Amino acid sequence: MSLLLIKPYLSKLLSKKLSLALLTSLALVACSPAADPDSNDDTDANDPVVDASQTEAMNNATNKVSRETVTQQGNIAAIEQPITILALGDSLTEGLGVDPDDNYPAQLESTLKDMGYENVKVINSGLSGETSTGLINRLDWVAQTKPDITILTIGANDAIRGIDVATVEANIRTAVKRLQDNGSEVILGGMQIYDNLGSDYVQSFAAIYPRVAKDMNVTLIPFFLNGVGGDPELNQADAIHPTKDGYTVIVNDNILPILAPKLEAMVENESN
Repeated sequence: MSLLLIKPYLSKLLSKKLSLALLTSLALVACSPAADPDSNDDTDANDPVVDASQTEAMNNATNKVSRETVTQQGNIAAIEQPITILALGDSLTEGLGVDPDDNYPAQLESTLKDMGYENVKVINSGLSGETSTGLINRLDWVAQTKPDITILTIGANDAIRGIDVATVEANIRTAVKRLQDNGSEVILGGMQIYDNLGSDYVQSFAAIYPRVAKDMNVTLIPFFLNGVGGDPELNQADAIHPTKDGYTVIVNDNILPILAPKLEAMVENESN
């Protein structure tokens, strides 16, 4: 896990919560009457009046901080909000050739828990050999997980088969639309392919992802395998599927910079 990558998001979130708690505490102190040692009365005519709505608002603010930062370990605040992330795609998602704990969904969940997201769940719905058409056919089944966020990475097997770019794009658009209609925020993992199918196909294929992201208001990971694809030290012998270390790079360098701000915003929205 890259602490340099994670620390800014946690520091920002924690500072906001602690600031809110401090302001709430100061407000409560300011509204408390000073004790009069010569009086047996519990109230004073000069005491400030705090109505029930003000008291309830301050209590609610304090309770929100308490729910989200129940425990603290160093600079890590424990965030109890349940969050479900669906990792949807092909063998690159499934983690073909690596141990179950080493694929990217497993590493991502472990890293997020280390970041304080105690109740996060990352569901691995990758299927080796999956094409965009096959993925469409199982969307109803995976949608039952009711994900808050879906990381969609599909298309590589279509390109290997030379499937028409227009068909691939139409399928990706259908998948994004149905996931959004199901209430999930989609992060689209961009893909690129080798030049063996010709430069026209390669360029047309790569252009699918930014176009879909722009048209459908989807956040894009420009190239899901950035920093890993083509590196023999981070890929298995087939030169296609990442190793454990390759997936670590993908999680820390490619996914978290996109995902972490969305999780922070999700927690903030729940608090308000």
